[in-house]
Amino acid sequence: MAPPPQHLRVDVAGSPYGAAMLTPAYAVPFELDRSRAPRVHRLVNRGDEPVLGLRVTLLGCGLLVPVASTRLEPGASMTVSVIGIELSRSAIAVVRWFRPTGEEYLWRFSF
Repeated sequence: MAPPPQHLRVDVAGSPYGAAMLTPAYAVPFELDRSRAPRVHRLVNRGDEPVLGLRVTLLGCGLLVPVASTRLEPGASMTVSVIGIELSRSAIAVVRWFRPTGEEYLWRFSF
């Protein structure tokens, strides 16, 4: 395979972002189980490390029972209960957590 043309090459060694460009992206570790929707959703940690300081909040119209956990191990789950009219059009849930390294992440899902 031929190398990319000169104008498309990136000098990662000389870039302050070189190491970050070579690091694989961190995949969201959650699977959303909607089998009991629309009122109950289950957040399952499918990652290979625990998530810390997990919190789920609702943006928009509706009511979400406050959900928080200090630690969710791989394979463990958390139940999210929500009520509202037309949640699919009027609200989203935001999941916030920390990796064991201390990095903060946010992920949103719709109903």
